[in-house]
Amino acid sequence: MSDTQKNLYKKIYGRAGERLAAKYLKRQGCKILKKNFAVKAGEIDIVALDGETLVFVEVKSRQSDSFGEPAEAVDAKKRKKYGLVARAYLQRSGDEDRECRFDVIEVKDGRVNHIKNAFFI
Repeated sequence: MSDTQKNLYKKIYGRAGERLAAKYLKRQGCKILKKNFAVKAGEIDIVALDGETLVFVEVKSRQSDSFGEPAEAVDAKKRKKYGLVARAYLQRSGDEDRECRFDVIEVKDGRVNHIKNAFFI
């Protein structure tokens, strides 16, 4: 398989994980506000409302443990970028004063593991 084919497969697999995560969040009573919110600094996979709390969700999909647990991929650099993108979202939406949290949803073998308050900015 060529690198281009591998990258396309990863993208398709990742988007499928994001759809599964969004369905999961809806079943948990969350309202999905935005998917794939992107600015120059980066992208947030899902922005949701859990009661009155605004939730920024990073979805990590994996087929195996070869590279560690999916949430381990959300390193300090990724968290910093997430904070910048979240700030941009808050400014654009006018929700600067709303309570927020950062979650990670791991998708592996079709199963969802939701890590609330996975990191703080």
